[in-house]
Amino acid sequence: MGSKKIFHSGDSDQDNQLDFREFTDYLRDHEKKLRLTFKSLDKNNDGKIDAAEIVESLKSLGIQINLQNAEKILHSIDKNGTMTIDWMEWRDHFLFNPVTSIQDIIHFWKHSTVLDIGDSLTIPDEFTEEERTTGMWWRQLLSGAAAGAVSRTGTAPLDRLKVLMQVHSSKSNQMNVYSGFKQMLKEGGVTSLWRGNGMNVVKIAPETAIKFMAYEQFKKLLASDCRNVKTHERFLAGSLAGATAQTSIYPMEVLKTRMALRKTGQYSGLADCVKKILKNEGLIAFYKGYIPNILGIIPYAGIDLAIYETLKKTWLNKYAKDTADPGVMVLLACGTTSSTCGQLASYPLALIRTRMQAQASLEGSQQLSMMGLFRSIVDKEGPLGLYRGLAPNFMKVIPAVSISYVVYERMRMLLGMQSS
Repeated sequence: MGSKKIFHSGDSDQDNQLDFREFTDYLRDHEKKLRLTFKSLDKNNDGKIDAAEIVESLKSLGIQINLQNAEKILHSIDKNGTMTIDWMEWRDHFLFNPVTSIQDIIHFWKHSTVLDIGDSLTIPDEFTEEERTTGMWWRQLLSGAAAGAVSRTGTAPLDRLKVLMQVHSSKSNQMNVYSGFKQMLKEGGVTSLWRGNGMNVVKIAPETAIKFMAYEQFKKLLASDCRNVKTHERFLAGSLAGATAQTSIYPMEVLKTRMALRKTGQYSGLADCVKKILKNEGLIAFYKGYIPNILGIIPYAGIDLAIYETLKKTWLNKYAKDTADPGVMVLLACGTTSSTCGQLASYPLALIRTRMQAQASLEGSQQLSMMGLFRSIVDKEGPLGLYRGLAPNFMKVIPAVSISYVVYERMRMLLGMQSS
């Protein structure tokens, strides 16, 4: 019943006690708000809400839902089986649930960027009009960025191991998780496990900001109705926004890889790394591997979005009997599965990108193009060679998602955002 929220909503004198007068005032005020929400949903003013009216109301909020899923929501509230909701059913269902608007009631299945598994190729979130006007959007972006920073720092040793295996592991130089960690510890000690993490964290803020702003602009250009963005329009606008952000911050990606691969004493710091790259390789070095990186956005974002939508519809069709809210665990599982599948599909391109970023820093390494590198890997190691480093990459998924979710929720509390 959300008893804590009811307590805080009703405790008008802030004495940490809810007396009878405060409780009756809460019920009276809350019923008024529910009546207004009911009237806003009842488009034809017949005193009942049907599935079509739910679809129309959500559409005005920028949330797309089909009639079948609207009926699932309806079924969770409808008591007498008429497949419509009258005022009494609406009031009884929500009276002890401190919601004040339809945005509070229908806040399920938002594919949130809170899940940070190390890559930033996901399509940005949609924000409702209320989230924009109240400033909730920037709080959510800030919470997501903080969650990503802590998550990446917590899983940095596995990320560095992945990069080392992508670049150095081969048939002649077999490297597994155990031998890789042993080699890193022997060469640079415990602190070496976090090499490259600083740049990986620093790039979150500019990348998130650029992607969000670019997405809003591309959405205006491509969407027929900005308040009701279709899935293919969202994919196209999101992919172009991702490409814009990646183009802007790509030199930071190169620096992250070089700092992760550096040997003890190779660079005195980040500035020294930049200076040596410019001196020995020129400005072009900061965009090595750019093409496979941009190409990787399409399979990643496309598969991530498609699988998430499929899992969402499957759950709603099979399990949404009493409520359309799947709960935190189902949402996390669906988001993690879709993001992991997207990452798996784009992994060969990510590996080629990392190899191209690292080529010039490896002694005696031949400078190959994207296609040249692809053919070389397949010829020497077979198709499995394109998946070097996949084990540590998958090992960090569950801890990364867990850390990012916990930090995200803490940040929401600190910034005064109510938990949905």
